[in-house]
Amino acid sequence: MAAASVTSPWLLRKAFQALAFSQPLHTNKHLSFYGNLCSFPFQYPLRSSGLCHIAQVIKGDNDVLLKGVGDKSAIEEVKHILDTARRAATRREVFHTDFLTPPVLKESMIVLQKLADVKAVAQGGYPQAERCRLSIGHSEVLTNDPNVVAAINISGNFSFQPCSHGDFLGAILGKGIAREKLGDIILQGEKGAHVVIVPELVDFLMSTLDKVANVSV
Repeated sequence: MAAASVTSPWLLRKAFQALAFSQPLHTNKHLSFYGNLCSFPFQYPLRSSGLCHIAQVIKGDNDVLLKGVGDKSAIEEVKHILDTARRAATRREVFHTDFLTPPVLKESMIVLQKLADVKAVAQGGYPQAERCRLSIGHSEVLTNDPNVVAAINISGNFSFQPCSHGDFLGAILGKGIAREKLGDIILQGEKGAHVVIVPELVDFLMSTLDKVANVSV
């Protein structure tokens, strides 16, 4: 299936065009690591699609805050993120979540807007990212950290056997990588795909991924 996004494939490809024409930091067969990505959360409002956004985050009771969560299926994850925000406020440290789904991201940002003393920045590697990580901490220590997300280019001979979003996702999950460690997968047609991932798993994926469906990479 196509990559899940309310943004057109053309716009997504445009967002990653800089990667396509940049020099990779290192390569392994048909896998290229383009380094850590800095997302651009400051200019974009939060929408239901989960676009990156920055939020000012009063102390309150968790149950009261969670009553405002519209998507009840997201409550447990939002509660965990709220607990993380409280730890960040107490310890004056910055905490990073895994990649969140658009509904969880949206509900989390709404709840975090009701908190004080900390901010939350969503980072997904590019402005239209649907799956983003939240960085939570006091404003004086919180930055738009380029080390929170990274990107890998997966290339191969996809001309005769195009692969879907599910093919790329299945190949990566098959290596034991959890879904929450992956951001968006941006299809590039016969060129392959760009994959947003947590930086600490870049080397592992590049050393283990050798095939997507029946196409060698």
